Amino acid sequence: MVPEAEVRDVLDELQRLRARVPLLSGALAASTDGLVLAHDTPGVEAEGVAALTAAALGVSIRMTDATGRGGFRELLVRGGSGYIATYAAGSSAVLTLLAEDRINVGRLHLEGRRAGARIGELVDSALERAERPAPAPRTAPPRPAGAPNSALPQRPT
Repeated sequence: MVPEAEVRDVLDELQRLRARVPLLSGALAASTDGLVLAHDTPGVEAEGVAALTAAALGVSIRMTDATGRGGFRELLVRGGSGYIATYAAGSSAVLTLLAEDRINVGRLHLEGRRAGARIGELVDSALERAERPAPAPRTAPPRPAGAPNSALPQRPT
């Protein structure tokens, strides 16, 4: 799981993205298995969108594999009143953007790819730190019985 500090950084990135691109109506970062990491999706159930994103991602990955197009990078769906764009965000997350129909799709891709890369860096580095084993505490070697404590100054005898 991604630590709370990185989740806050991901949410900040989503909010900055929505401020830069006014025709975005929502932004969501999720794990590739459909768990919400952070979202700024007013009026939209984030958990449902994350689960659907995971399903669409699975199909997209199979399509790119079957056609020899390489690893998944992005998916764009156009509905009657707007777009849903999903971008790879590192090795274990995706960024899904909800956009109004009037959006400039080139700008959507430009900003989505940049934000996906930043979010991917945050999530991947957090997961890498979490997987790294904690260093073992350093302890002094055992002293032989009756040996003076050499760490303390000794009074002459």
